Order: sequence, then structure tokens, then C-alpha cells
Amino acid sequence: MNLFKRIAGVFFDPKPTFEGLAAKPVWMDALVVVLIVLIAFIFLIHPIMQKDQVGMMKDHAASLKERYGEDQYARMLNAVENPSQAVLIIQTFLSPALLFFAAILLQSLILLIFGRFQSTQGTYAQVLAALVHASLIDKILGNAVRYGLAVLRHSAMQTSTGLALLFPKMEITSTAYILLAQIDFFQLWMFGVLAFGLAAVFKIPAKKALVLSYSVWFLKALVNVAIGLVFLSPLR
Repeated sequence: MNLFKRIAGVFFDPKPTFEGLAAKPVWMDALVVVLIVLIAFIFLIHPIMQKDQVGMMKDHAASLKERYGEDQYARMLNAVENPSQAVLIIQTFLSPALLFFAAILLQSLILLIFGRFQSTQGTYAQVLAALVHASLIDKILGNAVRYGLAVLRHSAMQTSTGLALLFPKMEITSTAYILLAQIDFFQLWMFGVLAFGLAAVFKIPAKKALVLSYSVWFLKALVNVAIGLVFLSPLR
């Protein structure tokens, strides 16, 4: 099955697509597509995100100055307003690709470990292939929707494809917003489709595969909440 058939299959005919991937676990070409789409998304949304960051720092200037001091705050604000070319390249091209690849490798390992509690079947390469292809849903369609919403709202930080979308006036630094943002439609779709792959890889029933897939989604959501609370704590 070629790359284009696999991409279409993930969206429109996942069961045979993931059964084919379990039989022949290819993932490098799909990973390249995911990374290209991710980098393009970061590149397009960066000016909107930069404006959001500057606005947020100015809105919380008093607390940030108290925490870091006047001079450090001025340097931080200038770094956001006038990033160097090297910083732009790292933020747009290197960091997103490396972080995503590291996350995919780690999530595949966790899925394999969890899968071992239910089956002796399956290999790391099979799990990785399934997860990379399932990620196409979130990175292609999910990011396309997020970019459209960011353009319409003139804000990237106030944009969510999760339950937080229903509360546009909620403060994005609040715990409630961070929690609701994790219940993301495209992430739920992605991990639901991933269950087809896990069922084929581990040779387990669909219900068990769904429990396995959404258990890892839940763990991922908890990690994201913890990271969000830590990084946004200076602005709260």
C-alpha cells in the first residue's frame, strides 16, 4: 500500500489500513509528511503566536516584573518582540520536529509496555507505524482547523479544538481552560482510530484496544496539564 492510499485509509477506511501496517510496518514516509505539515503550521501561526505572547507579557507586566525584576522583564520582552534569526529557525523548524519525534518514540514505547499486559504479540516498529499514521489526523486536519480559527480570532492562544472552544471568554492561564483544552476532538479521533492499529498489532479485541489507546491519551493529557500549569504559573 503506497503512502497516499495509507493517508486516505487512515481517514476513510482505518481497519484494513492498520491491518496492512501491522503486516508491514512502514512509517518513515508518513513521519516525513507529519513533520512537514507540523513545521508549515508552526511557520504560518508563528506571527499570531508572537503577537499573543507579547500581549500576554504586557498584560501581566506587573507580576512578571515582580517575579523577574525590571531588567530581566525588559530583556524577555525584547527577546519575544525581536527574536534573532537563529531563534526563529530553532522555534519554527528544529524544536517542533525534535519534540514531536521524541514524543512519538516515547508514546510508542508506553503503548508497547501497556500492550504487553494484554498480549505477547506486537513489536515496537508495528506500534510506531500505527501511531505515526494515526497522528496524521491531528497534524493534517486538526492543525488546519486550528490555523483557520487562529486567523479568524486573530489569536493562537485563544484558539482550541477542545472543549475550551465552548468558553471563549475563559482565561487561558486558568486551570479550567488547561483541563478543557486537553479534551480535544482531533486527539480523541486520533486515539480512537489508533485503536484499530493496536487491535491489529497486539491481536486483541477492539474494546481492549480502545481502552489501551485512550489510557495513553489520558496519560498524555495529564502530562500536558502539568506542563501547562508549570509554564503558565508566572502569568497567573
